[in-house]
Amino acid sequence: MERSSEGRPPGAAAGPAPGGGEAGASGAGRGTLGLPAAVSLVVGNIVGTGVFLLPAALAAYGTVSILAMALVSVGAIALAMVFGRLGARVPTDGGPYAYAKDAFGEFPGFWNAWSFWLTAWIGNAAIAVVWVNYADYFLGWESPAGQTLLALAALWVPAMVNLSGVRNIGAFAVVTTVLKFIPLVFVAVAGMFFVRAANFGSFNATGGSWLAALSTAGALALFIYSGVESVTIVAERIRDPARNVGRASVYGVLICTAMYLLSTIAIFGIIPQQTLAHSRAPFADAINAMFGGGVGGGVMAACAVVSGIGAINGWTMLVAEMPMAAARDGLFPRVFARESRRGSPWFGVVVGTVLTSLVVVYNYFGTTRGFEKILLIGTFTTVVPYFFSAAAQLFWLVTGARRVSGARLGRDLAIAVTALLFGFWMLYGAGQEAAFIGFLMMLVGIPVYIWTKARRGEYGTRETAPAPPRGRPG
Repeated sequence: MERSSEGRPPGAAAGPAPGGGEAGASGAGRGTLGLPAAVSLVVGNIVGTGVFLLPAALAAYGTVSILAMALVSVGAIALAMVFGRLGARVPTDGGPYAYAKDAFGEFPGFWNAWSFWLTAWIGNAAIAVVWVNYADYFLGWESPAGQTLLALAALWVPAMVNLSGVRNIGAFAVVTTVLKFIPLVFVAVAGMFFVRAANFGSFNATGGSWLAALSTAGALALFIYSGVESVTIVAERIRDPARNVGRASVYGVLICTAMYLLSTIAIFGIIPQQTLAHSRAPFADAINAMFGGGVGGGVMAACAVVSGIGAINGWTMLVAEMPMAAARDGLFPRVFARESRRGSPWFGVVVGTVLTSLVVVYNYFGTTRGFEKILLIGTFTTVVPYFFSAAAQLFWLVTGARRVSGARLGRDLAIAVTALLFGFWMLYGAGQEAAFIGFLMMLVGIPVYIWTKARRGEYGTRETAPAPPRGRPG
């Protein structure tokens, strides 16, 4: 990927980047995270605990779900390429927030930041709930109080890692990514030698329209790619962000795509379709089917524990980084921009983890089917930054603000439109209830925006409000 395929609009002067940092001409960053750590952050955030259950959920729809995964993977790759183009144009912290603000103005930028902030701490609660299920494979803590304590530990240990500094975050991301990939790659590669064609079953197992089955299976598969934007949020902490943000995004998604597709195909071919549809631990069942014995369950549970804690670590970083970038621009309360002596946005880490902890407590004590509700609402709030990022790229292409040759323009337009349609599909998969609740949560952000504008003494765009008249009128 090229270092910078996007220029500023004609006549625009280079100046402070939207996220508050100064983007140099070369896009070279002062960050401490190199390309391997950046790729690990993307992979670690995408590959959470959902992948360990996904094949069983997809089996109920038949092998049409493999086609659905392939289509979703195309959308995720297109989105990663869009982030790469936008990251080269705006090599600064904030990701989708910075891109929306750069293209459309202040309020769309704020709404993207607010939506992503909601996604980050809501999604961490969903990861923690699934993590507890796998940790209980070894501990057997079945009471709500015990499970709540486990979930809180899973949230606050990564929070402490984040508070300790950026270098520790990168090292933690690399280690957890490597550990969780070993068994997944093993199933994806070694499992191919145990595949039997008869195990795949029917193309459409629902008995209805195969297009409907494709859409429903696609909606399930959409959840596993949340996190593709991870490295764009912390661009200033990446070395040479103008180049490495795009590379890390695309490389990370390609790695996940290969692993997802190969492991899903292998498991579909190892375990008969009807058996797989009722499996509670498909990777463990696949290993048991390959080699016999019950060791696979423990191995896979351990991998899910590592995967989950690594994903929480990465998302905790993003919970703080997005509002910090917005706070630098005066669109979030200024306290979110505070950093510790170790360079950690401590206030965002602490507030985000506290909010996630409250959602976890609500899951175990305040509702039924809490995990599904949390996941779907988080999926809806994910759509907004994805959609606006694709729209920002489309904006720069069709307005002529970027000079490109015909062939290249056609290619970039196709990628941007694909990413835009991918965002629509994610919204459809979230469902009506999640869309309604998610939109209400989005509206809560408007008073926050008004408050921050008032503290800056602004109204309209960036005008200073006139002083109130003295004395009585008339």
